[in-house]
Amino acid sequence: MAVKIHTLLLLGLVVSFISVASAISGTATYYTVYTPSACYGYQGQGVMIAAANNALYNNGAACGKMYRVTCTGATNQGVPKPCRGSVTVKIVDRCPGCAANQLDLSQQAFSTIADPAAGKITIDYVQ
Repeated sequence: MAVKIHTLLLLGLVVSFISVASAISGTATYYTVYTPSACYGYQGQGVMIAAANNALYNNGAACGKMYRVTCTGATNQGVPKPCRGSVTVKIVDRCPGCAANQLDLSQQAFSTIADPAAGKITIDYVQ
């Protein structure tokens, strides 16, 4: 029985390392007008949502996918220690002006993970 528990613990540790290793580092900003969206038109999708950069959006392939977004720090603008944690968001839109690896979060999602006064933060995100 002890061997089975040890094996399960080891497997859990390996899976958690793989999850952390596969996270994408980037930045996040926020927006406040949620409809219409590129994925769902005028159909609301709640407020824990995000717009994807062009590469992630991939001609709509990202629509409906869920991402766990974690604040990792401040950018060179805004408040020095903005982070509050993590949030799970649904991709509902495309952000044509976003840089590579940038997500544009809803204001509610952004304020869950960071002080909105920061305006822009560094993040890690994973599907």
